[in-house]
Amino acid sequence: MHAAELHTIVIGREAMGCRFEVVFNAGEVEEATALGCEALDLIEVIEERISVYRDASELSALNAAAGTGRWTTLSADTIALLRTARHLAAATGGAFDPASGSLVRCWGFHERQGQTPSATDLAAALAVAGMAGFELDPAGGRGRLVGRGAELDPGGIGKGWAIDRAIARLQAEDVPSVLIHGGQSSVRAVGTQGPSLPGRGGWPVGLRHPLRPNRRLATIRLTDRALGTSGSGTRFFVERGRRLGHILDPRTGQPAKGVISATVLADSAAEADALATAAYVLGEPGLPTILTAGSQVAAMLVVPGEQGGLRLLAAGVTPEILAIEPEPGLAVEWISGDRGGDPSPVPRRERPAAS
Repeated sequence: MHAAELHTIVIGREAMGCRFEVVFNAGEVEEATALGCEALDLIEVIEERISVYRDASELSALNAAAGTGRWTTLSADTIALLRTARHLAAATGGAFDPASGSLVRCWGFHERQGQTPSATDLAAALAVAGMAGFELDPAGGRGRLVGRGAELDPGGIGKGWAIDRAIARLQAEDVPSVLIHGGQSSVRAVGTQGPSLPGRGGWPVGLRHPLRPNRRLATIRLTDRALGTSGSGTRFFVERGRRLGHILDPRTGQPAKGVISATVLADSAAEADALATAAYVLGEPGLPTILTAGSQVAAMLVVPGEQGGLRLLAAGVTPEILAIEPEPGLAVEWISGDRGGDPSPVPRRERPAAS
């Protein structure tokens, strides 16, 4: 069926600094509007627990107690989020690290007023950054940060986590097909858009061009999978002719560079979001780490071309689910990651293709 023939019901709401939307097939779910509102209500509840922009949230309380030795009581869902985040931080070698809030604040991105910190301030922020300084006591339902000034910032995983919880709520209500996105950069799809017919399935999701916001770089067909995209296209500042983006390398405290945008496919939205952040930080050399960091992971990096234009590195994904929008100067490289028994395989380029 042509996309124009498919009808959907969309329920949307602002949360976590962006617009979340729950998308159902029209006529498939009798109580679609009510269920969509329930899913969005749950996302708001999660935001109240984990947002560092809300003084009464659990993570704000945990950050406020950093360095005092006091434990902060955490809900079971927040503990599950932090355990997932800690696992992904370890799997990416610290390229994704939610305990880097001190660095985000040091660079002014917490207040959305970017500025290069002094060497002294950056060193102090680095000294207390990192999940190694976070202690979690799941049995006691509590956590604490060891260093004074340390901060947890769930920005690289929070939206995806909320989407996963909302999807789980809808699946418990036997919803067969649904897509939820947060700001279009965090997406998870279940089932199929429209009727399930031979030769078609999943939900088509547009991958926005990182340099031309009104254009689409590719279309990805998501089938019971999630997508996360990271980039600094809208949050950056310019200093002495340098464009400095808001995504920091937690290992150095410096803005990540070399990648224009990074997109990851994974089983969960939380995993996809966190690994997309790590892929943006690690760049092309880090693709083996990304492909082995989670379950059924694929990655797409957009990097500058050698002679102008762009290179799209499609690792662990095939043309059957990734349809490229051709444009002058775009070179596409299809890369397979043979995981086998090697925990860190080197991606193998199967066939470069110029679009």
